[in-house]
Amino acid sequence: MLGRGLPTPARRLRGLLDGRRRVLSTAVQVERRDGTIAPINKLRGFIEYERNPEPYRPPGDRLMDYEEINAKHEPLELKRQAARCMDCGTPFCQTHTGCPISNIIPEFNNLVFSEQWKDAYINLTSTNNFPEFTGRVCPAPCEGACVAGIVDKAVTIKNMEHTIIEKAWEEGWVFPRPPKVRSGKSVAVIGSGPAGLAAADQLNKMGHLVTVFERQAKVGGLLTYP
Repeated sequence: MLGRGLPTPARRLRGLLDGRRRVLSTAVQVERRDGTIAPINKLRGFIEYERNPEPYRPPGDRLMDYEEINAKHEPLELKRQAARCMDCGTPFCQTHTGCPISNIIPEFNNLVFSEQWKDAYINLTSTNNFPEFTGRVCPAPCEGACVAGIVDKAVTIKNMEHTIIEKAWEEGWVFPRPPKVRSGKSVAVIGSGPAGLAAADQLNKMGHLVTVFERQAKVGGLLTYP
């Protein structure tokens, strides 16, 4: 008599399944590779969704302004593309075969999928001093090493990286973070190209006082004087 009214294991399981169905029924709907519409599916994303990188704007339009050369994806399409990043056992994208600075790519792709943009920015800048540069001009060896590319086409990693840092600028998350303690040492860095600036940034984070020397009128190296 004490147990009367308590749900049986079968009823409890049915309740859990019904709850799961309700969650799925309210989940965001996206178009699958075959043209059907269904709730977005991260586990099968690399199967259900085709690669869709951000397209270049028409050259005629780009000649008339100084805007970005890429046409931006809508947030839902970014989420759909992030869903293509599979839970592969060995993410070659972030090893020596892929990203030369070892960006933690599957993790920031998953954070984009979950719309945790600030965490994605923290993740990205933990390994990358200047995603503003790499998100635009990097040849993306990470995509060449992407496991999804073995059977289909690679995840749009470069687009994710660029969108993360642009979102960070928009939200005001990018600002100087001087070290709390200085080492008392001074370091000179010769050249203000991406490598020189990255070295200066790392040395500054360690507490050293850094002076960057550049013979040209402006900083940036090959990014400024191609």
